[in-house]
Order: sequence, then structure tokens, then C-alpha cells
Amino acid sequence: MSEININPSTSEDSEYVRQQLIAYNATHVSEELRHRYEELNFNIKNETGEIVAGVLSTLCWNWLEVDILWVDSEQRDRGYGSQLLLEVERIAREKSCDFVMLNTFSYQAPEFYKKHGYQLITTIENAPTGHSHYYFKKDLT
Repeated sequence: MSEININPSTSEDSEYVRQQLIAYNATHVSEELRHRYEELNFNIKNETGEIVAGVLSTLCWNWLEVDILWVDSEQRDRGYGSQLLLEVERIAREKSCDFVMLNTFSYQAPEFYKKHGYQLITTIENAPTGHSHYYFKKDLT
């Protein structure tokens, strides 16, 4: 058997691998969904122009995935997180997505997502050590 060399990837190498998987996946997805991939990122700034809250999300095929929803700790309880979440849900509905999915940790915001109608799909205990990692889904159809 020949020796296998595992090498650290450059950003270009990583992008190549990503594009190869995207191309492979496209062969298993209907034509109408095949090219549905769009980043949907928004933020809220205060009066001095500083970002105090933001959401990073991705529309992929027939769903939207919230990757990051963040609100500055001093700006919480002002509805910023709710406004951002409702905006990505609005866009997901507008673009005919079937559901929104996301993950959060026990020390972050599981109750916030439950309050917004998200259903717990699964929990991974002790990830990170001493905490839980939750996966949520909200059906839009």
C-alpha cells in the first residue's frame, strides 16, 4: 500500500473541497433546488454605528439554517434577537422554505428559541464539558 500524505489545507484548498461536495450533493437534489444557496446576514447598529446584534444564516435548498444569532450582553431584552430571528423567518417563508433549523448551547438561549416556536430535535450532553448542545427546528409549512 502506498503512503498517504495528509496536508494542512489552505483557504483555496478548503474552498475546492467545499465546491466538490456541493457539486456531488447537487447530483442528488432536484433541479429546482440545486442552485438554492444564499447567505442571509443582518445586523442592528446603535446610534454610534456599533453593531449590537447580528444574525448569520444560510438558505440551503428547502430550509434556512441560523448559524449565529448574537446580541451584545448589554443590549439584551430589547427585542433585537427576536427582530433578527423574525426577519430571517420572514425571508425563509418568502423563499418557500419548509423549515428553519439551528443549534444552541445550554448557557446560550434554548428557552428563547422555544418561546419562538422551535422544537427540540436532539440534545448532545457534555458538549462542551458540563453543558448541553441543543438542535432545534421550526416548521414553516
